Amino acid sequence: MKRKMGVSSGMELLTLPHGQQLRLDLLERFQTMATMLAVNVLGCTGTTEERAALLHKIIQIAAELKTTMGNMFGFAAVMRALELPQVSRLEQTWTTLRQRHTDGAILYEKTLRPFLKSLNGGRESCPLSSTTFPHVLPLLTLLEKSSAVGEGSEPWETAEAGVEVVMFHLAAARTIAQLGGIYHSNAEGRLQGFQEQAEVREMFLTDFQMRLLWGSRGAEENQVLRYSKFDQVLTALSNRLEPPLTRR
Repeated sequence: MKRKMGVSSGMELLTLPHGQQLRLDLLERFQTMATMLAVNVLGCTGTTEERAALLHKIIQIAAELKTTMGNMFGFAAVMRALELPQVSRLEQTWTTLRQRHTDGAILYEKTLRPFLKSLNGGRESCPLSSTTFPHVLPLLTLLEKSSAVGEGSEPWETAEAGVEVVMFHLAAARTIAQLGGIYHSNAEGRLQGFQEQAEVREMFLTDFQMRLLWGSRGAEENQVLRYSKFDQVLTALSNRLEPPLTRR
């Protein structure tokens, strides 16, 4: 496949015009991963303590992806789920997290969020020796702006960020394109001894997650329409867990 596409790695393909479908597929995967995690949190109708414990587990997953696995793509998707307004507005749940799982709350607020903000702002780079999947989200959204789904402008698109941040991510893309082999070797090292299970693998396939979220027919609808409708579902679930305060 690499020879057919005229590239040395998938990372190189991401930066080229004929890599558009790969970029679109990754954007879809990013959104479905974040949405699936948000559904897990918002669908937890038990006690506030149970939801706080679930948040704690998700924060731990984000930390593992960042530090142990070096998977910045997965890390960013998990963080996006936690930062969705329907999840971040759950004040009682987050307060309980700070009370019952203080270490997780501190990890999220003091380490993970600042790190992601620095990545997006071009003030931080991923260590090459431990990265298996670099932070490509800025590149994907810059090159496929019309297809990116999100809550308003990304951090690198604001006026405050300036053109310097955009240029940083474009320059980083050139570096990423040249280092695909190293990322591949790093990933092989992390996965050494890993035994894949077909039934578990299917749960992480983008197509499976799309069918699970929207059904077979719904998964074929326009992407923006799909996420717009599901955004309303997430809002309804969030408001049911913690009803919004009514103004008197």
